[in-house]
Amino acid sequence: MRNTKSNILFTFKSDLSYAIELDQNDPLSKYRNEFHIPKDSKGNDLIYLCGNSLGLQPKATIKHVNQELEDWANYGVDGHTEGKTPWLPYHESLTECMAKIVGAKPIEVVLMNTLTANLHFMMVSFYQPTKKRYKILIESDAFPSDKYAVESHLRHHGYDDKEGVILWSPRPNEQLLNYEDLENILKEQGDEIALIMIGGVNYYTGQYFDLKRICSLGHQHGCAVGFDCAHGAGNVQLNLHDSGADFAVWCTYKYMNSGPGSIAGCFVHERHAEKKDLNRFTGWWGHNKETRFQMRDEFDQLAGAEGWQLSNPPILSMAAIKAPLIIFDETGIERLVEKSKKLTGYFEYLINELNNDSISIITPSNPDERGCQLSIQVKNANKNLHKNLTESGVISDWREPDVIRCAPVPLYNSYQDVYFMVERLKKILNE
Repeated sequence: MRNTKSNILFTFKSDLSYAIELDQNDPLSKYRNEFHIPKDSKGNDLIYLCGNSLGLQPKATIKHVNQELEDWANYGVDGHTEGKTPWLPYHESLTECMAKIVGAKPIEVVLMNTLTANLHFMMVSFYQPTKKRYKILIESDAFPSDKYAVESHLRHHGYDDKEGVILWSPRPNEQLLNYEDLENILKEQGDEIALIMIGGVNYYTGQYFDLKRICSLGHQHGCAVGFDCAHGAGNVQLNLHDSGADFAVWCTYKYMNSGPGSIAGCFVHERHAEKKDLNRFTGWWGHNKETRFQMRDEFDQLAGAEGWQLSNPPILSMAAIKAPLIIFDETGIERLVEKSKKLTGYFEYLINELNNDSISIITPSNPDERGCQLSIQVKNANKNLHKNLTESGVISDWREPDVIRCAPVPLYNSYQDVYFMVERLKKILNE
C-alpha cells in the first residue's frame, strides 16, 4: 500500500514468515515485555486488540502504586511533603510528559478528575450562550457521554436540548464525515453556534479529524472549539497547541494504560491562561499554591490549566499512570505513531486480502486520517462473528449496530498478533 499524503511506502506480504520478520526488525518490540498480556485458560497469550477500550497494565505499575501505599503507611498525612514523590505537587511531575504526548505546552495541561467531569467543567467556561448564539455542534455519532453532556448544558441554560444541537452527519450511504458539509453548516448557521465540540478521533469509525482545520473554521465564525480526545491521546499526534483549540479533554485508561476509570487530562490553550474573568467552577486546588493553605483568602486563581482544578488529586490513580508515562517518554509519540501506521496498514492489508463480502473496513484508508483502530463493519449485523472471534482468543469489542473495533496498539501488539487475528477471522468466515 502507498499513502501519497504521508509519502510512506509499505509493501506487505501475507505469509507468517513476513510477520515474524517485521517483529524481529521492530525497534519497539521490546516494550511488549513491559506489559501484562492476558492469557487463556491454557496459559497462552490472548490476541488483545482492545486497547482502544482499556489499555493493558504495565508491569511497573504495581511498583509505583505500592510506593504510595508504603508512603501512606509510613508517613500518614506527612506523605504530602515527606514521601518519595510528595503528594502536594504530585501532578506536576506528570505534566511535562503528558504535554508532549498531546502536543501542548506544560502550562496548557493538567491531569485531574475523569473524562466527562472535565468536559462539563470546560463547557462551564467555554459554552457561553447568548439569545442569538446558543447552539452546539457535535458529530452525529458522537460518543454518547459527549451527547448527554452537551444536551444537559443546553437544558441548564434553558434551551431545548434537541433544537439546540446541530449534527455534523455523514452523507447518505457514507460512514465518514466530510469537511465541506461542516463548512456549509457554518456558513448557514455559524452565527447561531456558540460551541463546536467534536471527538478528536471518532469512537465508532476511527476517523481522526483535522483539528486545526475545524478550529480555523469555527473561530472564523465566532464559535468556541473543543475536542474530546479520549480516542486520540496516546494514539495520534494531536498537536493541541498548534491546532488552536480552546480546550480539549481525554481519558488515560485507553491508549495510555493507566487503569480502569483512571485519571483524565485537560487542555486549555495558553491564550486563556490569565483570563481570570472567564467563567468557571472553582475549588481550592485551583488557588494560588503559595497561599492555598491560609484558608481564608479570597480565591486567587492559578494561571493556565491548573486553574481549573477543584480538589486535591487522587494519588493512587496518578501513581498508576506513572509507569506508562515513563514508557511514552522513552519511545516518544512520534515513534509510536510511525509504528502504528505500519502495523495498522499491515492489518488493513491482510483484511482486504480476505476479499470477503461479509465484512468491510469503514475507517479511513489514509493513515493520516486514523489512529491504530480499524472498525470492521459486519454484514447483517452478525454479532456471532464477534462472539466466535472472542472464543478463538481474539479480544476486540462490538459496537452497535454492526461494528467490531480492533486496535493493534504499537506499544504491546505485534505483527504476529495481527497475522494470527486475521487467520482466525478467515477461518470463522469460511466455516
